[in-house]
Amino acid sequence: MIYYVEDESSIRDLVIYTLKASGFEAQGFENSVDFWSAMKAKKPELILLDVMLPGEDGLIILKKLRSSPVTADIPVIMATAKGSENDKVIGLDCGADDYLAKPFGMMEMVSRIKAVLRRTVPKQATVISYGGITLDEGRHTVAVNGTPVSLTLKEYEILRLFMGNPGQVFTREILLSAIWGTDFTGETRTVDVHIGTLRTKLAEAGDLIETVRGVGYRMEETK
Repeated sequence: MIYYVEDESSIRDLVIYTLKASGFEAQGFENSVDFWSAMKAKKPELILLDVMLPGEDGLIILKKLRSSPVTADIPVIMATAKGSENDKVIGLDCGADDYLAKPFGMMEMVSRIKAVLRRTVPKQATVISYGGITLDEGRHTVAVNGTPVSLTLKEYEILRLFMGNPGQVFTREILLSAIWGTDFTGETRTVDVHIGTLRTKLAEAGDLIETVRGVGYRMEETK
């Protein structure tokens, strides 16, 4: 199920029609009130979210989604006005998985949705333990020395990449490509922001993520 929040009915109807014709289940909402009501009944596989909405705008909705452990892992694609670079950067910094500049083509939208779903579905459910951190891909959970830690989807993906490749140095550009996608056009500071919040949430285990000055980041190899 894909949820689409858009206040313009003509656009919303066209997108929902296209998604259904492409084999997806889809439901549209014109405001945040209807959207949150539906979220209580069923959790979608992906959310397509317009930035400009009456009442709560898309960025507020995104922040609420990412702040709750129940909804933090749902992939979100933001729809922004053409040329609104600031909206794109803010949205991606807040945890959006991708963005579409309006007006967007229906086939481009379907392609991006499929790409995001491919990136966010675990290929194999495994449990990785490293330096007191335990990451369970099947349950999509993280714990530090047995204490659960709530991460956003991007933080989770960064941690999974580091834990699967201890000692390997990742440049900011490589992290942007691996986690945000090759078509991301924002600034590399996005990586620094996410690394900072990830370290904080991991508490004492956050020190395992080292800054390699002038290069990028790596997860320290345990002794």
